[in-house]
Parts: sequence; structure tokens; C-alpha cells
Amino acid sequence: MITKEDIIAVVGASKNPRKYGNEVMRDLISKGYTVYPVNPNEDKILELKSFKNLKSINAKIDFVVFVVPPEITEKVLEEVKKLKIPKVWMQPGSESEKAIKFCEDNKIECIHNSCIMFN
Repeated sequence: MITKEDIIAVVGASKNPRKYGNEVMRDLISKGYTVYPVNPNEDKILELKSFKNLKSINAKIDFVVFVVPPEITEKVLEEVKKLKIPKVWMQPGSESEKAIKFCEDNKIECIHNSCIMFN
């Protein structure tokens, strides 16, 4: 489970307030979490510097929240493994059986079938 001490990267963060990646960011920030937006197409999201990928974040990430299509989740999980990030949360629609199995096989704690904003 996620804790207030966890440093979170949101893969699929968006500056568009109508997009789910923006809603997740706003929710986590409002609850007091330290959050890093990850979106290769943006420089800034909600007044925070946006990062092109996980490895460009100059902090130890504890938790990655995915708000992207499953095929992107699957690709980024390789980076999660390389960086030894211990926990991920796959928002509804971002998960796949392949991604879940990857987490199981690589001992990455994986939460799915649940929305992070209701926890």
C-alpha cells in the first residue's frame, strides 16, 4: 500500500484538467504526497517540472502510478525493474495480464483493479 512517505512518479501525468492523468496528480498533491509527473511531451504539469522518463528524476522513487495504455505500462515496467522501484499502481485501463505477470515475476508489488483516488 501507499504511504505519505512514499515518493511517487505518475506516468501519464497531464496538464489537461479534463484528463485522468491530471486528476490523479491533483488528488495525490491535495493529499500531501510528493509527486513527480512523467510525460515525455510536457515540460511542466501543475507547476511541477515534468520528466521525460523515470530515470531522469533525481530522487529515489518508491511508487509508480500508471495512467497510460497497457502497452506503455509494459514498456515502462522495464525501467521500473532497472531502477529497483519496489511498488506500482496500475490505474484501471493501464493494466494488462502481461504487466501484472511481469511484476509478479520480478517481485514488484503491484496494485491493480482499484483507483488510487479512492484509497
